[in-house]
Amino acid sequence: MKKKEEAPNRRDFLKLAGTSAPLAAAVAVTGTTEAEAAEPDPSSDRIQDTAHVRAYYDCARF
Repeated sequence: MKKKEEAPNRRDFLKLAGTSAPLAAAVAVTGTTEAEAAEPDPSSDRIQDTAHVRAYYDCARF
């Protein structure tokens, strides 16, 4: 005989919500960390990691 699948009840929903909320909070906290841009070095000829360059890269991102 085939077993009947039970529909999820309120207790199962609350168990899932109780375990997923801390996980979502941990992802939100760890996912937003960004390093600050370095001070520009006018003597260097190379592209530098400044706030202006980061803003350009954010605008050019697909």
